Amino acid sequence: MLSATISFILTAGGVAVAGLRAYRRRFLSATRWFAVALLPAGLYLTGLFPLASTIGRAFTDWAAKLVLDPPVWSGIVLLGVSALLLVTTRWVGRRGTAPESAPERPAAAGPAPDRPALAPKPQAPKAAGKQAGDKRNDGLGDFADIEEILRKRGI
Repeated sequence: MLSATISFILTAGGVAVAGLRAYRRRFLSATRWFAVALLPAGLYLTGLFPLASTIGRAFTDWAAKLVLDPPVWSGIVLLGVSALLLVTTRWVGRRGTAPESAPERPAAAGPAPDRPALAPKPQAPKAAGKQAGDKRNDGLGDFADIEEILRKRGI
C-alpha cells in the first residue's frame, strides 16, 4: 500500500512539473517530464517494484562482497585485462599493422602515369559564328572539370 501511495504521489508531482513547463511554453521539456512522471505509476501497476527491490538487494550483496572477497577482485582484474587487450588489438589493427592471418599485399608501384582519362575526340571544324572560348557542344562540356580531376589523380 505504501509503494502505491509513493508511486502515485511521484507521478502526480511529475505531471504538475510537466504542466508548469508546458505553461511556460517549453513543450519539449514538458513532454520529457511527463514521460518520466508516468514511470512510477507504470512500474507499480505492472508489479515491477518487487523485482526492482530484489535486484537492489542482489546488487548490494555483490557490492559488499566486492570490498571483502579476493576472488571478486581477481575477477575484476581479469575483466580489466581482457578489455585492455581487446582495445589494444583494435587500436593496433587500425594503425595499419597487418593481422597475422592476412595475406601479404604487394607494395604500390608508385603514382599512376599521366595519361588522358578519355581518348581525345577528333576536332570538328569551327563554325563561322562560334567564338574560340566557347564551351564544347558535344554534350561532354560539363564533364571537363571531372576529367581534369581524374587526370590529376591518375585515374
